[in-house]
Amino acid sequence: MAFPASRALWRYACGLLLLLALGACSSLRLAYNHGDTLIYWWLDGYVDLDREQKSWVKKDIDQLFQWHRSTQLQDYALLLQSSQQQHLNNPTDTARLRASWGEVRQRSRVLMLHVVPQLADLLRSLRPEQITALEKKFAANNTEYRQKYMKGDTETQQKVRYQQALDQFELWFGDFSRAQEAQIRRYSDQRPLINALILEDRIRRQQEIVALARKVQKEKPDRDTTMEWLRQQINTTFQHMESGARAPEFDDYEEATAQMVFNVIQLATPAQKTHASHKIQGWIHDLRLLAQEGQSGSP
Repeated sequence: MAFPASRALWRYACGLLLLLALGACSSLRLAYNHGDTLIYWWLDGYVDLDREQKSWVKKDIDQLFQWHRSTQLQDYALLLQSSQQQHLNNPTDTARLRASWGEVRQRSRVLMLHVVPQLADLLRSLRPEQITALEKKFAANNTEYRQKYMKGDTETQQKVRYQQALDQFELWFGDFSRAQEAQIRRYSDQRPLINALILEDRIRRQQEIVALARKVQKEKPDRDTTMEWLRQQINTTFQHMESGARAPEFDDYEEATAQMVFNVIQLATPAQKTHASHKIQGWIHDLRLLAQEGQSGSP
């Protein structure tokens, strides 16, 4: 599997295994059924797995999806159903939205802790050149982030961020009118612009990942010790999100984002809300089918 302390991995794990590729595929079920391959190639792109690693890493990923399909997806369907009722059909305030995001974070934590044994095996197998490849991949990702999100003046950066938000809202609600788009742009621009802070935070996490990998490679601890180090790092990562030195700034951004989402729900027409309801219901249907397939053992 992959390394748990990366903010990018956390988002990927949530996005792929909770609401898999919703922005890229109209059928969650189709995307989920290809998720094991996507994760394998994603991981290989970071550390350049050797032939021996590829064999057992594929098995680990298969087992992860079997566990996830059979034990987690019914719960995800219930979470989506609750969110549909609370946020789309009966929105009241941003507190409910943020509580739902907290539920997502908790489920990602369960996922990360579940794969600690497999993560430990991978960490203990990495060679120095693979850790160097990981470090280079992180650097390339950071360059891409700067080019996409930190290029130009404040207006340019806000426009990029707005377009990203609009694309996601259109996935849920369908097309917006010009007047609605202008209003959504205002909602988006009201959020603090924290691109530099996000980059600073992800670099810190990447450095922690590389440091742990090098520590394991140098000290060669046994499996149980490696697992304990991983659990500590996972817990530290989630604690940092909630109470780290920059937590107030991230908290302000999350509150502003929740306010934007709440405002867009209020702005949506009945037809747009119906579109969103049908979309969510389709995801719920897919999750339940995937869970049933997991129980029957037939993906």
